[in-house]
Amino acid sequence: MNKKRLAAVIAVTAVISSLLTMAVWMAVLGLDKHKALDLVRFFGTMRFIETRYVDETDESKLLDGAISGMVQSLGDPHSIYMDKNMYTQLMQHTEGSFGGIGVTMGFKDSKVTIVSVLEGTPGEEAGLLAGDEIMAVDGTPVTELQPEEVVLGIRGEVGTKVALTVHREGQEDADYQLTRATIHVPSVKGLMVEGTDLGYIRIASFAENTGKEFKEELKKLKDEGTRGLIIDLRQNPGGLITSCVEVAREVVPKGNIVSVVEKSGAREEYDSDLEEPYMPVVVLMDGGSASASEILAGALQDTGAGKVVGVQSYGKGSVQIVVPLMNDDGIKLTVAKYYTPSGRSIDGTGITPDVEAVLSTEGGVDSQLEKAKEVLKQELGEAL
Repeated sequence: MNKKRLAAVIAVTAVISSLLTMAVWMAVLGLDKHKALDLVRFFGTMRFIETRYVDETDESKLLDGAISGMVQSLGDPHSIYMDKNMYTQLMQHTEGSFGGIGVTMGFKDSKVTIVSVLEGTPGEEAGLLAGDEIMAVDGTPVTELQPEEVVLGIRGEVGTKVALTVHREGQEDADYQLTRATIHVPSVKGLMVEGTDLGYIRIASFAENTGKEFKEELKKLKDEGTRGLIIDLRQNPGGLITSCVEVAREVVPKGNIVSVVEKSGAREEYDSDLEEPYMPVVVLMDGGSASASEILAGALQDTGAGKVVGVQSYGKGSVQIVVPLMNDDGIKLTVAKYYTPSGRSIDGTGITPDVEAVLSTEGGVDSQLEKAKEVLKQELGEAL
């Protein structure tokens, strides 16, 4: 009987110890009983598939699929799970040059449209045009891909090929085989508008050196006597918020530029110390202007330091981080939203222009640029 009691005591002690251990781990991981049951449900399902599915299974693929499903369930097009291949590609593409075909794409209503084609690139050589709609990448319909997957699918190692199925209005869908090349994207380009004392700066994206490049171009224009500035942010998909802030500090008056607010309520403020803007500013925007572009335009609009000309912008008012996981993969996750100086969140809505102008290039004339010049001259007239 003593031996039986001892065995029973040992068994009970083991159970209690196990339960205590589980309770400690649940506390460390922040799990309540419902989350603990969900974990049991998850691993139970995984184990059932491994033992009962008719063919062999790959544990890593099952876990990858589960993580991907979790991220997709958020319904956020900017949050995505990246397998080893996609994660490696993304890391390579942050270096400033990459293997690609030289096109800028817009994503709206589940459509992927080419909005511009860079000169001297595989896209131009193949005959791709602005307005073409990409239907498939390497045989996979774009309707089955998230925007990030489309981009990473088209980019790749220099010298490799990518197949695109393209729809052009009034024509049958056509297949293109393009060989990726190194694409160097100029970040900032400035010039004096011919026959005027107006300056023009085009910002293609907010890359690592954009702030420095903008300062240099702005100084050149000031030295040439510019009295007003047009900042062209059309088809600028955004980029680094730090570079955007560097640019903003050259044109936005003293005060708030943008606020980044996390789920917890934690807030990060970016401010300008510029006592007074040097000159009137007009910003050009379109449906392809997103993220950091909208931060700059929103700050200029809210502070009264600039007028926005064009059409409604894209409406990406969120911040993402890339989190590496433990298998050379990772996730890109939306972790915050940004707010303009007046407290506006433009996520999903975009920036409404002060002066609406739809693009027309009839006769080789950029109608939006002409409208920007007109508005800027009016601003200068009011200042005189």
